[in-house]
Amino acid sequence: MSVQRINAGARMSSAVVHGNTVYLAGLTADDRTLDVKGQTKQILDKVDKFLKEAGTDKSKVLSANIWLTDISTWSQMNEVWDAWVAPGNAPARATVEAKLAAPGLSVEIMVQAAK
Repeated sequence: MSVQRINAGARMSSAVVHGNTVYLAGLTADDRTLDVKGQTKQILDKVDKFLKEAGTDKSKVLSANIWLTDISTWSQMNEVWDAWVAPGNAPARATVEAKLAAPGLSVEIMVQAAK
């Protein structure tokens, strides 16, 4: 079975397709000055982009992991998430508080989807 890598770099790919499953890397916002809502929106736009490149969309998301640097921003992130999720297609999901890789990052999201 073939493996397709999207936006492949030396360290990681933004997405990997194997069979009928799409695996996205943990995605973060490009603009670290945005608040949690803004970063979440920017990340979900990237999710949409990479899922489209992989031949699928958010209605096929199977699971999501979300990391927040401050769990008290959970409801703010959820405002954007809830508006984004395809109605009737909410994935399995976990959200935890964690330190992220660079200063200014507030949110990181990783999803897996079916094709």
